[in-house]
Amino acid sequence: MADKDIVLINEKVKRESAFISLLLSELEKIIVGQKYLLERLLVGILANGHVLLEGVPGLAKTTAIKALAQAIKTDFRRIQFTPDLLPADIIGTQVYNPKDGTFSTKKGPVFSNIILADEINRAPAKVQSALLEAMQERQVTIGDNTYKLKEPFLVLATQNPIEQEGTYPLPEAQTDRFMLKVKMTYPNKDEERKILRRMAFTSREVRASAVITPADIMNARMVIDEVYMDEKIEKYIVDIVFATRVPQDYKLGELSGLIQYGASPRATIYLALAAKAYAFIQGRGFVTPQDVKSIAPDVLRHRVIVSYEAEAEDKTSETIVNRILEEVEVP
Repeated sequence: MADKDIVLINEKVKRESAFISLLLSELEKIIVGQKYLLERLLVGILANGHVLLEGVPGLAKTTAIKALAQAIKTDFRRIQFTPDLLPADIIGTQVYNPKDGTFSTKKGPVFSNIILADEINRAPAKVQSALLEAMQERQVTIGDNTYKLKEPFLVLATQNPIEQEGTYPLPEAQTDRFMLKVKMTYPNKDEERKILRRMAFTSREVRASAVITPADIMNARMVIDEVYMDEKIEKYIVDIVFATRVPQDYKLGELSGLIQYGASPRATIYLALAAKAYAFIQGRGFVTPQDVKSIAPDVLRHRVIVSYEAEAEDKTSETIVNRILEEVEVP
């Protein structure tokens, strides 16, 4: 691509991404000090990918997702996952009408724009898998009929750390459908004081104002498709993913016995899309190696499956991904 074209794309992205600062400042009125989380939520919705949030209860996971839906002025449904939930409670079912002997379709809460799957790992795998078709195909099949879902469609799931009581591990096929897995941490002292001042009221609900529309998101997605990615960046992304499969080819022989399964080609696609969306959020029309490096842990941490040997050595997928990012040559 000619330098002139890259300059034009860069100017277009600067112009079209102006709403990002407005949206972030609106969300920061509700959410204190979680810029990392808010940027990842925006990457998810702009790159048309789903987001899994992990953290202990009380870190404002639900509040952040609710505020995002309010700020985009879009439909929002919350599904509370519990051990007795059924797939029909999510996607809907066919209801028999005894008067005329026919069946009518009752659509479930998945028919919305932003779905909050709250505490997704408190329900067994058969319930979690009810979301698979919706997440991948953007459609739902009930009986003989298939229904398209509204765009933008985004599943934002929260889960408690797996060691907690009453949790079921998410199957690999389910976690792989999430573009990003974001780990949330506790706020610092200053942030916690701000939270106290802002939220310690019994009679006042803090709401985000609608600052953009779903049409703005759909328009931004088309612009993100135009964001320039150099061949060297493409090669860098492929090298990172291949290093999770054949680490010995990248001078990472010590990781060979620690990885049971590496990342799939879906990780390559998602890493490229997320890097483009991340560049867009920064107001840039081209992807840099730092964009890839910044977003790679969120794309890969749930796709690299560690071996028993790694668990015995107390090595997590997080430490393995960070080691790969340190070693793989940056263009």
